[in-house]
Amino acid sequence: MATVLAIETSCDETAVAIVNNRKVCSSIVASQILVHQQYGGVVPEVASRQHLETINEAIAQALEQAQLDWEKIDAIAATSAPGLVGALLVGLTAAKTLAMVHNKPFLGVHHLEGHIYATYLSESTLNPPFLSLLVSGGHTSLIYVKGCGMYETLGQTRDDAAGEAFDKVARLLKLGYPGGPVIDKLAQQGNFQAFSLPEGKVSLPGGGFHRYDTSFSGLKTAVLRLVQQLEKDGGQVPVADVAASFQETVARSLTKRAIACALDYGLDTIAVGGGVAANSGLRKNLQAAAVEHNLRVLFPPLKFCTDNAAMIGCAAADHLSFGHTSPFTLSVESRLALTQVMKLYHPKS
Repeated sequence: MATVLAIETSCDETAVAIVNNRKVCSSIVASQILVHQQYGGVVPEVASRQHLETINEAIAQALEQAQLDWEKIDAIAATSAPGLVGALLVGLTAAKTLAMVHNKPFLGVHHLEGHIYATYLSESTLNPPFLSLLVSGGHTSLIYVKGCGMYETLGQTRDDAAGEAFDKVARLLKLGYPGGPVIDKLAQQGNFQAFSLPEGKVSLPGGGFHRYDTSFSGLKTAVLRLVQQLEKDGGQVPVADVAASFQETVARSLTKRAIACALDYGLDTIAVGGGVAANSGLRKNLQAAAVEHNLRVLFPPLKFCTDNAAMIGCAAADHLSFGHTSPFTLSVESRLALTQVMKLYHPKS
């Protein structure tokens, strides 16, 4: 079992962790939320600068928390794609430098693969094949997990990601950034049946609907029009009810598609990853539906739903067990399909 020091800097968290297979020895996450709140969203240049200021201290804290020195570290890993290019460069450059200085294998890791592996950290019995529902600020996908580095995308959003929709609705409701946690908190005080909102089915040529794809731009527009109508009518906007109705619609949409996909492909386990995996509405809806259909649904612990380096280390440790390592010439990429993950590693000889 390999011990991996992993770095995650794909967006606005500077994270470093040390993982031994599926055991987390240390996990440091330095969030930039307060820095970016004043801008209403993540500013790439600011994020990169914050990573530069924080990365060395985070590495030192991870080693201290794990009570390990460099001799006990078997490999160094970092997120290399997808993400903000400047932010990714900070983590990848740090990882390559450490690997060279300490003569360790280096691995670049796909950010979304990390979110899949987040569930492995708390579920020792989880092994492929299973269905992964990835729901975050930048991605919403249904992934058939066939093995380490072996993925097939079965469904995805055609426009806004689920987390992006939460942020945009929070902005129009004047709730601030990030939108997911504040909408979730408000929704628990509201009536989710107060307003009927569209789920956003994706039409197919010739009629019918795509069974697994999602669309949230229409839902976002429907909330905007609802708020405008309520304001036009002169009454106070029942923000908690709007938030609850919106959250319920997103959760119901994701649940329907995940359950249908798992049943169609004969998969008995759904593992949920990404920041929206922390959402209470999604957890409630999906768990209830899974029981009804005799499926197992797994969520990572809340601290591993949002971006962290422990999930990156877990993915890297598994790749290392198959003999996968990355070349030092590996560069960062703002976009890279999960199905191309093996592009990050040396070709098999």
